[in-house]
Amino acid sequence: MIGARGLRTLALSLAVVSTPAFAQVDVPGDPYASDPVGIVADPCPSHPKPSDGPGWQAWKLHMLTRDFAQLCRYQAANREVLASGKPVRVVFMGDSITDNWIGADRDLFTDGLVDRGIGGQTTAQMLVRFRQDVIALKPRTVHIMAATNDIAGNTGAATMATVQGNIETMAELAHAHGIKVILASVPPAAAFPWSPDKRPVPQVRALNAWLQAYARRNGFVFVDYYAALATRDGAMKPGLASDGVHPTPAGYAVMRPLALAAVRTSIGGR
Repeated sequence: MIGARGLRTLALSLAVVSTPAFAQVDVPGDPYASDPVGIVADPCPSHPKPSDGPGWQAWKLHMLTRDFAQLCRYQAANREVLASGKPVRVVFMGDSITDNWIGADRDLFTDGLVDRGIGGQTTAQMLVRFRQDVIALKPRTVHIMAATNDIAGNTGAATMATVQGNIETMAELAHAHGIKVILASVPPAAAFPWSPDKRPVPQVRALNAWLQAYARRNGFVFVDYYAALATRDGAMKPGLASDGVHPTPAGYAVMRPLALAAVRTSIGGR
């Protein structure tokens, strides 16, 4: 056992250990190579997103190292929401399926319903930005729809337990801050165009069974989009998705009444 004097000596020894600077990796042809990455750097890049071409990969790598969770995406919008003083009833946290929703059904995101989806994100990325994009807005409830991109492997391999843990942590954080929780099923998908080696049907079904049971155990609302959108073999019904994964306006029209019913169950209102 270390005594008080020993602890003081240890603390002094640790204090003089120099911390190495953040390493910077040079990528051939990377136009952002001179842009430092580190805890003291401004995380929000001034570089515009290339629409296509050779700059796309460099921009993508830059963003993964500088803003992994895309905290910059909604930073200004969050400031506007808070400055308005208007209450936030529901934050929709999710990936591209949530991100695209406002474009297909803008009228849904009024009266305190706020879209905070980001295309391509996994649960790990959502968890990183959960404090900024959900808790800081002080909504009455949060609608979490996630895990499509985890199954696709967008940020690398992950176990089912890790994905479930990320969702549990988001729900627990919300609950700790007095925010009610709506857990949405993972929408159906028989294949991913951007990750064609994956066969997602069994993983989607397993996650949805877990989500429903977890919501029931904890008194959260569960909204089952999967049952309304899926064929018997676990694919999206014809006409409800543009690529077998992302809903069309017709797909969102199926989802809208289910979302509003979940909101009513959670906090009342429309």
